[in-house]
Amino acid sequence: MASLGDIGLAAAINILTAIVFLLAFAILRIQPINDRVYFPKWYMKGLRSSPLQGGAFVSKFVNIDFRSYIRFLNWMPAALQMPEPELIEHAGLDSAVYLRIYLLGLKIFVPISLLAFSVMVPVNWTNDTLKRSNVVYTSIDKLSISNIPLGSNRFWTHLVMAYAFTFWTCYILKREYQIVAAMRLSFLASERRRPDQFTVLVRNVPPDADESVSELVEHFFLVNHPDQYLTHQVVYDAKKLSSLVAKKKKQQNWLDYYELKYSRNESVRPTKKTGFLGLCGSKVDAIDFYTAAIERLSRDIELEKDKVTKNPKSIMPAAFVSFKTRWGAAVCAQTQQTRNPTIWLTEWAPEPRDIYWDNMAIPYVSLSIRRLVIGVAFFFLTFFFMIPIAFVQSLANIEGIEKAAPFLKSIIEIDVIKSFIQGFLPGIALKLFLIFLPTILMIMSKFEGFISQSSLERRCASRYYIFQFINVFLGSIITGTAFQQLDKFIHQSANEIPKTIGVSIPMKATFFITYIMVDGWAGCAGEILRLKPLIFYHLKNFLLVKTEKDREEAMDPGTIGFNTGEPQIQLYFLLGLVYSVVTPFLLPYIIVFFGLAYLVYRHQIINVYNQEYESAGAFWPDVHGRIVFALVVSQLLLMGLLSTKEAANSTPLLIALPVLTIWFHRFCKGSYEPAFTTHPLQEAMVKDTLERTKEPNFNLKDFLHDAYIHPVFNDDGDTDSDVMSQEWKEEPVIVQTKRQSRKNTPAPSKHSGGSLQTSMHGTTDV
Repeated sequence: MASLGDIGLAAAINILTAIVFLLAFAILRIQPINDRVYFPKWYMKGLRSSPLQGGAFVSKFVNIDFRSYIRFLNWMPAALQMPEPELIEHAGLDSAVYLRIYLLGLKIFVPISLLAFSVMVPVNWTNDTLKRSNVVYTSIDKLSISNIPLGSNRFWTHLVMAYAFTFWTCYILKREYQIVAAMRLSFLASERRRPDQFTVLVRNVPPDADESVSELVEHFFLVNHPDQYLTHQVVYDAKKLSSLVAKKKKQQNWLDYYELKYSRNESVRPTKKTGFLGLCGSKVDAIDFYTAAIERLSRDIELEKDKVTKNPKSIMPAAFVSFKTRWGAAVCAQTQQTRNPTIWLTEWAPEPRDIYWDNMAIPYVSLSIRRLVIGVAFFFLTFFFMIPIAFVQSLANIEGIEKAAPFLKSIIEIDVIKSFIQGFLPGIALKLFLIFLPTILMIMSKFEGFISQSSLERRCASRYYIFQFINVFLGSIITGTAFQQLDKFIHQSANEIPKTIGVSIPMKATFFITYIMVDGWAGCAGEILRLKPLIFYHLKNFLLVKTEKDREEAMDPGTIGFNTGEPQIQLYFLLGLVYSVVTPFLLPYIIVFFGLAYLVYRHQIINVYNQEYESAGAFWPDVHGRIVFALVVSQLLLMGLLSTKEAANSTPLLIALPVLTIWFHRFCKGSYEPAFTTHPLQEAMVKDTLERTKEPNFNLKDFLHDAYIHPVFNDDGDTDSDVMSQEWKEEPVIVQTKRQSRKNTPAPSKHSGGSLQTSMHGTTDV
């Protein structure tokens, strides 16, 4: 068992690792050759130029200003200097709200730690229960609730502290929910005009034998939203077309490379081999080869475009419908369109850059089946994954290794190696098993059919948190394989489960402390070092970069990774709330994590990460809900633990805590969540009125004309690639209904401009 000395040595190892990473970062970031790796966001904004372009040869690659090495820690104050309003302008509201999760952790746990160490630690420490018992214990156990004798009146202290910690956490959660909701509404009110503010996605358009999807959408909204409807764009199944366009871009990039190579030495025409990976086959002229390939792909693309736009089977029963005002879009998005609630389903359209186009072609009726399949798959993934984790955890301790390999006993008993195994190996082993999990969960979320990147990341984050709660938290607390645990839980009463887990919690404090140090402390330092992107960038630069476009793609910084980052933060909230009463000694490690992570990720958001979409902090209800869940779990487990301590007088009083916490969650949900799910009509009307006053002649149709056209119709690069957007802009032809029941439609289609089908079908007579 680990002692305070072992924990101290493990902490020293992790602190040393973190310091080495931070020092390496401080040195690497000031080298000109690494400038694009550590400051890519400024390059993307066009506010930074490469230091490799001028100066002496050596200074292009190595920083020879020795004074800059003295100021190697100046990135820390620089990361904190940018005010929050400027940060929102620079990186978006999503990034600013994400950083507030770390601040929330500090606001909750710093006061809790001070109270716990001033009240609870002395109460626990001044007993000799463990000393008089025959059990093996650690110095950390003496600081925990395990050192309180059975039936002691000292458990009243833990009861009072549980109430104090709960009320403080709820107060901070409510205050933060209120602040973020106000930030969101203010951001939406002050934000510049965006296409999604005027656009609604309508799905499950009912089939009609007489009219196309485009005509159906046209007539439905002219009849039901006659004063507000502006235009629409149908959704196409363009997966094959996307594949052809991507292939053409790749070939074009090779052509650019060989043309550039030839321009530098026109005496020799570049050649290539036509076989596998250009390693075998006959030699051909590279420029002629790629020119012919591009011409062939261009013809295929045009044929596929024609097929997609003219084949009714390529048109999905869905459309992006745009309105003249935000008010009109809000009314449509937030109301039921017909008496049949299963058709003409409307929702706010995602921001154009947020759309995951591959899933737009999935039929709406298949979504429920897909989600059922993935739900079952996730269940089995979660419980089967626990088996290798439990196996590795059993080996990642002294007893397990000595039992599996007795000949290593003499080596393992050396103090340094023993401390390394107990303080470093379990966390590393668990981290390695979780490396591939986010990719698996993202594939599952995409199969479910979510249509935006933000919804994909939020679903992935939700599943990741559930997985971590079951496998990392419960799986580390309870011994045995997943199905042994499941069988055990099934065959015992519900009120016994908190007892089973509660008894194990104090014994696992050491493991979670080491996990926080490995995953949190060293992980944050590794995050800012960006070792993997650094290596990959230089490898790509050396081996793969052929054109300037390649160079831009090589320095692609990616995004902050909400789908993995937020659930990981939530695990620390869970550990902090569970151990705040049980083993307060764990709390300072969590505070160090939140402080270091806030500093690191603020730097990364300012200098590195590129925000691909803006949801205006729409994920905050998920953050709030998961912290409340962690709070309820901590209360139930404390009840289970105290019930085994014969604290019969104090334990029943804890029953009120989960009830009050759930009531608090419902109160916050009703008070603040509407700000994240709906848009107030009053706010929409105010913004519409202001814009009409300032810009009375603004052409909204021109502004929206290509916002929701599939990217492959705009990004091909051919002269004909703007057909879709051009037809959106042109004044539409009047479309009359083919169906007798609609021959008296009060207003013919004078507002349409977004429908390709309108232009193709032309005017039709009844």
